[in-house]
Amino acid sequence: MHEVHVAVIGTGFAGLAMAIRMKQRGITDFVLLERAQEVGGTWRDNTYPGAACDVPSHLYSFSFAPNPDWTRSFSPQPEIWRYLRRTARDQGVYPHIRFGHDVERADWDEQRGRWIVRTTQGVFAAKVLVSGMGPLCEPQLPDIKGLDTFQGNAFHSARWDHEHDFAGKRVAVIGTGASAIQFVPQIQPKVAELHLFQRTAPWVMPRRDRPITAIERTLFRAFPPLQRLVRAAIYWGRETYVIGFTRQPKMLRMGERFAKKNLFRAVKDRELRKKLLPTFAMGCKRILISNDYYPALAQSNVDVVTDRITEVRANSVVTADGTERPVDTIIYGTGFHATDPPAMEKVYGKGGVRLGEAWKEGMEAYKGTTIAGFPNLFMLVGPNTGLGHNSIVFMIESQVNYVMDALKVLGREEVVDIDPRVDRVHKFNERVQKQMKGTVWLTGGCESWYLDPKGRNTTLWPTFTWTYRQITRKFDAHAYSIRLRATTDATALPKADKAVR
Repeated sequence: MHEVHVAVIGTGFAGLAMAIRMKQRGITDFVLLERAQEVGGTWRDNTYPGAACDVPSHLYSFSFAPNPDWTRSFSPQPEIWRYLRRTARDQGVYPHIRFGHDVERADWDEQRGRWIVRTTQGVFAAKVLVSGMGPLCEPQLPDIKGLDTFQGNAFHSARWDHEHDFAGKRVAVIGTGASAIQFVPQIQPKVAELHLFQRTAPWVMPRRDRPITAIERTLFRAFPPLQRLVRAAIYWGRETYVIGFTRQPKMLRMGERFAKKNLFRAVKDRELRKKLLPTFAMGCKRILISNDYYPALAQSNVDVVTDRITEVRANSVVTADGTERPVDTIIYGTGFHATDPPAMEKVYGKGGVRLGEAWKEGMEAYKGTTIAGFPNLFMLVGPNTGLGHNSIVFMIESQVNYVMDALKVLGREEVVDIDPRVDRVHKFNERVQKQMKGTVWLTGGCESWYLDPKGRNTTLWPTFTWTYRQITRKFDAHAYSIRLRATTDATALPKADKAVR
């Protein structure tokens, strides 16, 4: 068994941010446990054609590691993955990574005050466990009869089969979310037939993308403050979007008009327009951006199907109207386990309670980061820390600031563990859900992956991101029970840390 002070799961934006900050602080007794053979998380795994970010490049990066070499205003997947690998290498993170270590289970050992983390290649005991797995790491397949009987090639967009030849194929795409609108235009010219099975039409805005010129890149390298200024302008501009999402949803009607123009400009067929026009308020589901999605759907080899799929057979897909469509390939653009992330089945806290059991009434955490009954566990991109308007990297860095401050307490020999008080967890989440009332996510008339089975939005942050940065700036020890070693005199601790159980 390997003994470490901190074990971090995952090497996407979250895991790398945590590791880099620890290195900068002089903490070196840590490991990153990564199931794959390279860093990158979501941006390593999602290699489908057309994969790109929908947050402007200068904002979708670490604040402490700006990249002056972005080639486009919205970065394509290869560039983002390259950026993450380079940053990890430049910051000296690679020696701490254990590749090929898929975490199978993590148990809290109350007596030892350690997390026992079992991986496919070994066991680690860590005083602190940081989950950087994220909500978009485990692909979700649809619950459709007969999926396992299909004899053609079938794969999820996050597990793209690059060996598959689309030429002349009859392809079924299930789902019309953020991934599908990027890969559908890429494969449409190659296939003989493309059947796009749409449950709900998304709102699609034009993509204001352009190349970043060589002169601009030169200026960013020569004058780093200029890039920081551009980043700040993008951040504050996008921060204003939250007003429409959370306080004045009627403001989004202007966006709806732009989206309708985007649709009507590209699609002339009235029946197809009717299928593609959303019936819910903009913002209720994720707003998508694309310039080539609608033009691709208007092509003669594309069929947009709105009837519900009832069955998949050996070589076909059957819909509720009785139509059977022969297909050679099925691509699932059906998203991820966002409201039931894999950590729910792998992490066991005090008394052996599984995280999924603790969250049976819905996900909740204190400040989206710590969970009652799971001492010394920090979840990055935890409940209600996702965003519908700004960069998730900003939220990750805010959480990392909070964890780093908590590590000052946990770095003391006399402190065994910290555990958020149940009343503080409930109070925080009651406030979040109160703020959620009236938002477009709950009132917009749609079903989305933002909502859990009980209809609660346990995914998104309900207000401005700068307010989240404020509440995570300092670790608030008074909101926690802090267990000390039996020989420790509690009076030796600073006043703020006397919440001893």
